[in-house]
Amino acid sequence: MSLPLLPLPLQTLPRLPAPARLIRAADPRVPVGVKRRLVEPLLNRTFAEPLAEGEFDALEGRRITLSIEDLGVALTLTLENERLRLCTEPGEATIRGGWREFLCLATRREDPDALFFQRRLLIEGDTELGLMVKNLLDGREEGLAQGPFGELLVRLERLARRTT
Repeated sequence: MSLPLLPLPLQTLPRLPAPARLIRAADPRVPVGVKRRLVEPLLNRTFAEPLAEGEFDALEGRRITLSIEDLGVALTLTLENERLRLCTEPGEATIRGGWREFLCLATRREDPDALFFQRRLLIEGDTELGLMVKNLLDGREEGLAQGPFGELLVRLERLARRTT
């Protein structure tokens, strides 16, 4: 004999955590191998042309960390065999800021130099390496808002507008 399922009042259901809290809680628990399978193909497709043209060659054997502080996410990247790879070693340089600032950098909604001059994005450590990576991102005329990654960025941008 089974009991009938009764709908629970909305007030008794647990609230879903805010996306930032959820990401902050989940990211440290995600193994690096899983992150690599998710992030590396996306980055290598997004930057296929500049990678093929050797624009990232200065990153060969070097490491840069992108630290999205409000999400608690830090990704350290290097270049191996003409492909961007996530690595576990600390970066020689770090670009640090909030997710909205990285979104503005990626979509070119704001001048990248202004983001740094206003100290909304910071470069720490080897500033020459950090500036090289910033200039590579800045040098893409269309930003990163192309293809599937661009669609994701557009959705994130809409979310950012709603939460401000």
